[in-house]
Amino acid sequence: MRGKLIVIEGLDGSGKSTQTEILQKRLGDAVRFVKFPDYDDPASTLVKMYLKGEFGSSADDVNAYATSLLFTVDRFASFKRHWGEDYLNGRSILCDRYTTSNAVHQMSKMPREEWETYLDWLYETEFKKVAIPRPDAVIFLDVPVKVSQRLMSERYLGDEGKKDIHEKDVDYLEHCYKCALFAAEYLGWNVIRCTDGENMRPIDDIADEIFSIVEKALAE
Repeated sequence: MRGKLIVIEGLDGSGKSTQTEILQKRLGDAVRFVKFPDYDDPASTLVKMYLKGEFGSSADDVNAYATSLLFTVDRFASFKRHWGEDYLNGRSILCDRYTTSNAVHQMSKMPREEWETYLDWLYETEFKKVAIPRPDAVIFLDVPVKVSQRLMSERYLGDEGKKDIHEKDVDYLEHCYKCALFAAEYLGWNVIRCTDGENMRPIDDIADEIFSIVEKALAE
């Protein structure tokens, strides 16, 4: 009997790491925590090269399909080498990002009329052809870019040079935000509004809302 696969998704600076840490503590050993990309694994080498700008200084220098496959390899290797056995034996997996991140970031490189085609290709490629697990629930943390940029700058203590090619491109992130909301509706994600428009809601309030969704998914 397989476990459940729960994904926490959101743009950079949306609080994914904080919320997955809180959720992990609440769930305890009932779940295994996984974070993507897996920068500690050699399979992420091409991902790191891409994010450092070694394939081009802009995110648009590598097309959506090519970039997607770099991240697919990282997820496949992680599943096969690290957490797949637990999952297949019934342990639930909590992911900070997953295939869903490609839907957010890579779709933004494409014209609107190709979005559905890309999402269909992405899910067909990863969950059927590559055969990594399909999520049982995806939770998208909805944080507008103007708020997430402020939070990232605070995280890096004002050193903008620490941002990768995605994090520093505000226009790109604004487009990703629109793509994320589209993907959430098209693919049936759970959307949690994390701000009042200008400021973040209390962390514990967001955590309680996430836990309610996860608790229901694990029970089904």
